[in-house]
Amino acid sequence: MFIDQLSNAGSLPVVEAALRFASQRQKLIAHNIANFETPNFQPVDVSPKRFQEALAGAVKDRRRATGGMHGELSIGRSSEIEQSRDGGLILRPRTSVGGVLAHDRNSSDLERTMQAMVENAAAFRVAADLFRTRAGVVKNAIAERVA
Repeated sequence: MFIDQLSNAGSLPVVEAALRFASQRQKLIAHNIANFETPNFQPVDVSPKRFQEALAGAVKDRRRATGGMHGELSIGRSSEIEQSRDGGLILRPRTSVGGVLAHDRNSSDLERTMQAMVENAAAFRVAADLFRTRAGVVKNAIAERVA
């Protein structure tokens, strides 16, 4: 019980969800880049904005239920994102509407895809740094060390 309250206290579940989302989205973006020249390929992606809205809703629900200091973070289910029982995220990507339709019926836009990759990598890095900092605080508290 005590360990549960440490692992789901404060911002750790939020940062963990952000890491999981950025990690899985990176795979989608890499898939889009790998198939950039494949005829008839339709790139897929999920909306970071919709994930942020779902995460904000989950934080509000947790605050209402527990006061916000600890507790499970339930992102729930939307058209693009679902939280699995183990806390992981299941993404349901959609084909993008935008892009340039090339002569081979491929609608990939390499510049936008590369921009999405860089933005996603930056989001992952920020979340990883926050997670490392928060986990370090917990680790020091367990070891009874003053940071």
